[in-house]
Amino acid sequence: MPKNSPRYQCQECSAILAKWSGQCPDCASWNSIVEVADDPARSSGRRGNWAEYPTTSEVIALSQVPDTKTLRFATGIDELDRVLGGGMVNGSVVLLGGDPGIGKSTILLQCLTRISHRLATLYVTGEESLQQVSLRAQRLSLPRDHLQMLSATCVEEIVSHALKLKPAAMVIDSIQTIYSDRVQSAPGSVSQIRESTALLVRLAKQQQIAIFLVGHVTKEGQLAGPRVLEHMVDTVLYFEGDSSTRYRVIRAVKNRFGAVNEIGIFAMTDQGLKTVTNPSAIFLAQHDKPVTGSVIMVSREGTRPILVEIQALVAETHLGNPRRVSVGLEANRLAMLLAILQRHGGIPLYDQDVFVNAVGGVRVSETGADLAVILAILSSFRDQPLDSRLLVFGEVGLSGEIRPVPNGEERLREAAKHGFERVILPRANLPSKKKRMDLELIGVNHLAEALNTL
Repeated sequence: MPKNSPRYQCQECSAILAKWSGQCPDCASWNSIVEVADDPARSSGRRGNWAEYPTTSEVIALSQVPDTKTLRFATGIDELDRVLGGGMVNGSVVLLGGDPGIGKSTILLQCLTRISHRLATLYVTGEESLQQVSLRAQRLSLPRDHLQMLSATCVEEIVSHALKLKPAAMVIDSIQTIYSDRVQSAPGSVSQIRESTALLVRLAKQQQIAIFLVGHVTKEGQLAGPRVLEHMVDTVLYFEGDSSTRYRVIRAVKNRFGAVNEIGIFAMTDQGLKTVTNPSAIFLAQHDKPVTGSVIMVSREGTRPILVEIQALVAETHLGNPRRVSVGLEANRLAMLLAILQRHGGIPLYDQDVFVNAVGGVRVSETGADLAVILAILSSFRDQPLDSRLLVFGEVGLSGEIRPVPNGEERLREAAKHGFERVILPRANLPSKKKRMDLELIGVNHLAEALNTL
C-alpha cells in the first residue's frame, strides 16, 4: 500500500503542520505535535463554503428512533459475563488492560475457545508466535479445533482477513503492537494507536463483530497510549491483583452496556483462570480466636455485595511525623477519618503510626467502609478484639454523623447468609420490622453512639 505524505497536528490548538517540531508555532505549547493520518477529504480544497458539503443523514425526533434489542452472547465465563453486563454485545469493542503476566491473554484465549464451538472466532496475536499460543492452549487443556489464529501487526491486513472470515468475536493482542500503513511513526506511538483503534472500531460497528483489545499499562497503572483510546471503545476493563497471589479481579471502569465498577473475581490455577463463586470467602481471614484490629464490613462492588475484612495496626511512633499507610483504601480518606476520630471520639493518634489493610488484595473505594476503618483502628489502639460475629458498615461525615449507604438490605442479606449475628449500621439503613433477617441490628446516628455500643 503506498504511503501518504505525513501530516502533523497540535493536540492543544489543532494546528496543521508540514513537519514535526518540538514547539507549536501557533499556541507555543511544547511536545504537543503528533503525526496524524492524511485524510484526502481535508485536502480537497472545500473549506469555508458550507453549501458545498453534502448532507447524507437526516434529523429525526428521539421518539421516532426505532427500538432495537441489544443482542448479546455469553462468553462461557460467568464472572466475565457479569463484568460485561450479561455477555458480549455484537459490534462492541472492549479494552482489557493489566500488568504483565497477570493473565490477560490467558483469559481471552479461554474465552475464545469456548465461543468457537458455536460462533466463528479469530485470535490475532502481535506479540507471540502462533506456536507460543498453541503451547499455552495445550498447557491449559483448551480445545483447539475451531479457533482461527492470525499472526499479524498491520491493521489493514487484519481488517482484510476479518472481512473474509466474518467472525462473531475476535481478539487483538495487543493494540500497542498494531500499526497502520497510513501513519509513518513506530508501532505503539500515540498516532499509531489512535489510527489503528479507529479502524478496528469502524470494523466492529459496520460488521457487528465483538472485539477484545489487549492494552499495556504504564508503571502508574494507567493504560499506555493516548487517553482518547478509552473514549473510543465501549468498555474498559482493568485486570487487578498481585502476580504473587492466585486471585485476580477484573473491574469495569467504563461500560456502555452495563454497570460501572462491576467486578469479576478469578483464581489462577494450573488450568488457567477459574471463576470464584463465593468471593466473600476469600476476603475473610479465618482466625482461631478473636484478634485485635480486625473488623468485617460489607462492600458493594457494582451489583454485588462482598464481605471484606478490614485490618488495622496502631503502634507508637519514634519519628517526628507518624506514618499513615493504607493498602486497598484511599490514603487521604484515612487521614480524614483519623481527624474525625480525634475530634468527635476524643482519641488523638498524633503520636501513633497507623496501618490499614483490606484483606485479600481487594480495593475498597466506596465510603461505606468508613465506620469499619475507625472501629478497626480503635480496636488495635485499645488492644481489645471485637466480636467475630459483628459486621459494620456506614459512611462517617466530618461532623461525626453516620450517613446511610446505598443498598442496605442487600448488604444485610449477605451478612445473614454468612452467619453474622450483630450489625452496626446507619440508623437510616434500618429495614422494617418484617425484614430484620434474624440479625441484631444496632442503628447509630453519630460516631459517639457507635463507640458507646462497643
